[in-house]
Amino acid sequence: MTLFATIQPPNDAWLARAEPEPVLEPDLPIIDTHLHLWDFGGYRYFLDEYVRDLETCGHNVEASVFVECFMMYRARGPEHLKYVGETEFALGMAAMAASGKYTQSRVADAIVGYADLTLGDRTRETIEAHIEAANGRFRGVRQRAKWDADPMVKGKYCAEREGLYLDAEFGRGIDVLTSFGLAFDASIYHPQIPDVTALARAHPDASIVLIHCGSPVGHSSYAGREKENHQTWLASMRDLARCPNVSVKLGGILMNLANFDFTQASAPPSSRQLAELWRPYIEPCIELFGADRCMVSSNFPVDKVGFGYGTVWNMFKHIAASCSQNEKRMLFSDTARRVYRMA
Repeated sequence: MTLFATIQPPNDAWLARAEPEPVLEPDLPIIDTHLHLWDFGGYRYFLDEYVRDLETCGHNVEASVFVECFMMYRARGPEHLKYVGETEFALGMAAMAASGKYTQSRVADAIVGYADLTLGDRTRETIEAHIEAANGRFRGVRQRAKWDADPMVKGKYCAEREGLYLDAEFGRGIDVLTSFGLAFDASIYHPQIPDVTALARAHPDASIVLIHCGSPVGHSSYAGREKENHQTWLASMRDLARCPNVSVKLGGILMNLANFDFTQASAPPSSRQLAELWRPYIEPCIELFGADRCMVSSNFPVDKVGFGYGTVWNMFKHIAASCSQNEKRMLFSDTARRVYRMA
């Protein structure tokens, strides 16, 4: 079983081998648009653990977007409402942060929860329950459509079938979500980007966020096909960029791209090394979609298995070095403010 595309706890002793780096542009406001807080297989990453990363990274992370991760579902009640327990959990973390006792960062200031968009009237009930539970913080839904013929790539956290986003009932669910003014976080592997394009064209009023740069895959049956993989990804992203209702979350590609083997490396990559590894996928997103439709994300604590929290922000700042100040503001915070309606 490949270690890529699987969730693993980080090795703190290995992370400590990273060479210290100066913090680039420490005053630039950042909204981390993809943060998980969880107790996953005994690996706890709650507010306390996240605050330690915030305090040591040196960057100005003003706020974050909590994204669903199968956490704290209700133990009782109708199945389609159990997911609301995660929003209640995220709100608790947000309330602790908002007290100012632990951090000045607005942790989980926006919440992206889970709802099955194929359930008709029950989909509406789920969304309404999330909104009621979130105390004004509920901003969207993520439902995975990840699927691949290679079981090593498809992994555990995938859709039950291929082509979920093309399903007529799913489309009706997207319309319901849109009627509430909420965003949809699209989760696929890069060969499925055309499914997101079809979804965006069929529902032009929907606000769709493609996460993790479209999750380019480079391990298992995709290994050794780097040029072909990139060409396929880039062609699909060019087509998707023509849909004005689609934005992209940059980053979060460690576990699927697999072009840095954290299982074999003697130390984590520097931010410059990470920038060169990821630039072929992050830079084209900015060029194709524009800074006003791109936003940075850490994908922590998933990507913490490969590098520290400060490294990911320095990496983005290296890649964005040639951008104007206005473009940097959009990439690092303003696009997120617009898409997720954050203050």
